[in-house]
Amino acid sequence: MPELPEVQTTVNGLNRFVKELTIKNVWTDYYSEFHLGRPNIKNREYFKKFRTAVIGAKILGAHRRAKNILIRLSNGKTILIHMKLTGSLLYGTCKRNPKSQVPNSKFIHLIFLLSNGKDLALSDLRKFAKVILIDTNKIETDSDLKNLGPEPLEKNFTCQKFQEQLLKKPNAKIKQVLMDQAIVAGIGNIYSDEILWATGIHPLQKVASITPAKIKKMYSVMRKILRYSLSIGGDSESDYRNILDQRGNFQNKTRAYGHEGESCSKPKCRGIIKRIKTASRSAHFCSVHQVKS
Repeated sequence: MPELPEVQTTVNGLNRFVKELTIKNVWTDYYSEFHLGRPNIKNREYFKKFRTAVIGAKILGAHRRAKNILIRLSNGKTILIHMKLTGSLLYGTCKRNPKSQVPNSKFIHLIFLLSNGKDLALSDLRKFAKVILIDTNKIETDSDLKNLGPEPLEKNFTCQKFQEQLLKKPNAKIKQVLMDQAIVAGIGNIYSDEILWATGIHPLQKVASITPAKIKKMYSVMRKILRYSLSIGGDSESDYRNILDQRGNFQNKTRAYGHEGESCSKPKCRGIIKRIKTASRSAHFCSVHQVKS
């Protein structure tokens, strides 16, 4: 699933390429009887209202909240897109035929036709992505956003605040807490593994047992890793691509995530990267330098 660096990379691309353009039309083939009556575009009746509301609106800009993309429109509405497991927004000329300029066109399930003749398309292999329309002036109270924790790269997110957030769940396992969007927004499976590997903390260690010194190191490492990944376009080990359909490079820099069975790359460490399950999610860690204390 795209995490903070991938979602922010997409947002940066949106602000570069589609800001100030007008939405001329919208198409989707999303449909599921499961979503009948639900407030998202997979419900046909909702999509009809969605389409009417966004056509003719100008895109004023985009920003990110946790793993959500928020596209602000000129009519007082905001499009919220959560790319879920396999989503990517792609900008270009999209035609649903073999000559498409957008790869994997058979996975495109939503297209915004723009005033410059280009398209903004949502490629979504698993069809899990969420797209809704909300009132811009009610973003802070929207059910998808109101319970999110602080952003880890914000200037006012201090180490003390980070510690306070973690200690809201003192008896929970640190891997799960780092991925809890109500504690810290935007971190998922990839970056929690990398943060804990670099800090030397076992993923199953309880928050309350982590020393203040380790929390301070974790805070610094977290911000460093997220910024670095953002600088190289995020992680494209799976389906994620930026809006020009380009791969990020962080998958070539990971030390724990996806390295099960390999020797630990920490200097002088003789550990092996192991993979365990915790709360139905995978955790990758070094068998030697990440020990529970």
